[in-house]
Amino acid sequence: MPRSQDPGAPITSPAAAAVFTMVLTRGPVSRVDVCRLTGLSSAAVTKAARPFIEAGYLRELASTERTAPGAGRPASPLAIVPEREYFVGVKITSDDLIGVVTDLGSRIVAARHHALPGFDVRTAAPDAPTPMEPADVVAVIAALVTELLDEHPDFRGRARRLGIAISGDADRSTGTVRYSPFLGWRDVPLAGLLEEATGLITTLENDVKALAVAEQWFGEGVGASSFALVTVGTGIGSAFVVNGGLVSGAFGVSGEIGHVPIGIEGPHCHCGAMGCLEALASTQALLTEARRATGTDDLTIEQAVDLARSGDQVLRGVFATVGRAIGLGLAVVANLLGPERLVVSGEGLDAYDLFEESIREAFAVQAYGSAGRCGLVIRPLPFEEWARGAAAVAIQSLVTPSS
Repeated sequence: MPRSQDPGAPITSPAAAAVFTMVLTRGPVSRVDVCRLTGLSSAAVTKAARPFIEAGYLRELASTERTAPGAGRPASPLAIVPEREYFVGVKITSDDLIGVVTDLGSRIVAARHHALPGFDVRTAAPDAPTPMEPADVVAVIAALVTELLDEHPDFRGRARRLGIAISGDADRSTGTVRYSPFLGWRDVPLAGLLEEATGLITTLENDVKALAVAEQWFGEGVGASSFALVTVGTGIGSAFVVNGGLVSGAFGVSGEIGHVPIGIEGPHCHCGAMGCLEALASTQALLTEARRATGTDDLTIEQAVDLARSGDQVLRGVFATVGRAIGLGLAVVANLLGPERLVVSGEGLDAYDLFEESIREAFAVQAYGSAGRCGLVIRPLPFEEWARGAAAVAIQSLVTPSS
């Protein structure tokens, strides 16, 4: 159905949003369980579910066995119809665009990459011009979206929303990139530009927060009232979910664990401060220290990992030092938030075997009391999962447009 003719999911009340979200994130689920989890009456759940069934977003599965003797008629669980609507998600890096199409259940059904001209803000002069024109990036994203939507006939008629994930300070409420260190952008109204270029309703979010949304709705965070996500790689970030809601911060900034000082007299960070965790433990920081320690200026991160795994004690020491810094950062999160679960992810965990011991040792020492009891879940994820996070934000915007 063309976007102009598709009214979208019938979110007409808080009860409707609650029921749809419950089935979307935990389904298939019986009406009895929806009542229990939402606090709504049976009549309210039935009333809220009916328009979604009529619009093709939900369906009733075949009746199941009674859950207990004398429990009444068999349950007919509610489930989403995954192919009812599709969502495009794009993760922007400094040199690459990763795009996916997901169904309503956040399953990736198509994926593509597009290269962007590389740029490293850390090597740029302070007064350097904007390294990449927003209009050029918008054009490449629009081309990527077109390619993705052309992959299957159903995508064009059933994809109305686009989610964008980008590192840095992204204001979801206005769709503005306030600051992206890896693109050298400040105050770029990216969501509006993309809506005009693609015709899709566009939601912009910080990439770590977008990944947290995917975990909250479709991953490790389902059912947890509080959890934290920490990502390790090109940058180091975190996102928090408290009482079921993503913490966005009063000014749109929160969870910037990468800019918590771990070493008071540590190296300068691209943000202008000193001793930030990101300046000590990001992929670039690790590589810089590995080159210094070995005296090899052209050492690559892949070579450093291979040599460390082969027993190079100098490089193993570098990885251990970085691991301790990460462990301290995780302890900061646990001590401040006290989450039920702490999910650690990101491309930097490809070498987790070289970090694990020092991360866990530092975390165990620094986590205060029972804060250290939170479940520590290690999940290395490919970049497509970051784009899936962007699509999850788009799915969330369908259910809760003001979020």
